[in-house]
Amino acid sequence: MSTRIEKRFAALKKESRAALVTFTMAGDPDYDTSLAIAKALPKAGADIIELGMPFTDPMADGPTIQAAGLRALKSGQRMTRTLALVREFRKEDDATPVVLMGYYNPIYIYGNERFLADAKAAGVDGLIVVDLPPEEDEELCLPALKAGLNFVRLATPTTDDKRLPTVLTNTSGFVYYVSITGITGAAAPDTAKVNEAVVRIKRHTKLPVAVGFGVKTAEHARAIAEGADGVVVGSALVDALRQSLDANGKAGSGTVKAVTGLVSALAQGVHAARRVAAE
Repeated sequence: MSTRIEKRFAALKKESRAALVTFTMAGDPDYDTSLAIAKALPKAGADIIELGMPFTDPMADGPTIQAAGLRALKSGQRMTRTLALVREFRKEDDATPVVLMGYYNPIYIYGNERFLADAKAAGVDGLIVVDLPPEEDEELCLPALKAGLNFVRLATPTTDDKRLPTVLTNTSGFVYYVSITGITGAAAPDTAKVNEAVVRIKRHTKLPVAVGFGVKTAEHARAIAEGADGVVVGSALVDALRQSLDANGKAGSGTVKAVTGLVSALAQGVHAARRVAAE
């Protein structure tokens, strides 16, 4: 039985276009605003939603996403509330895939078996756990797959052809290619190098390849979408949210629109790539 992620990529393949994958931090800047943003994302053009699981020590994240996690934790966001957010989202949307992204520590503390059962029941479709290497697959990856959740793995510019098959073993849903070496929200990706990397990864797998880290504009999104199966945008959206907050870090009347407006622009970029490729 196909997951929502697999169905979505299959549908987009028929449309000859890439997926727009959006990342926001669950609970940033507060639960209600975060839920409102999640609910508004599909209509704005998001094909797949990634929700960050707030953590105090996010080693792969730049200052923007680190700050988002801290804002969420300060507002009382915990794993139970992140799963509650997904459950609430599912009441109105049973089609859009939802992926939880973050670090193993909050899952481990919650309890692996309990987490997988609760995540599946809430309507989560996949996991990206950035600090669990393939060598630790028995810890969470294999139980997640058994529970019917996709386990999405990261490949990076330093993942060579020798390492790639190990990374791809047990990966499902899609492969997340990190387009730059370093932390989230850093330099813009080199499109030519990214496209070469996507081609290389596709020699090893039939899974869709989505590209993230450094994608900030509709033009970036269009360029990446011409070669990849998905474009992941996170820091730019989190930054748009941050800029909408008041002096006390509270959401304002324009916070949701700040995020969805950028998503709409990015979606136009992704959709334009299809037209370029089709001409």
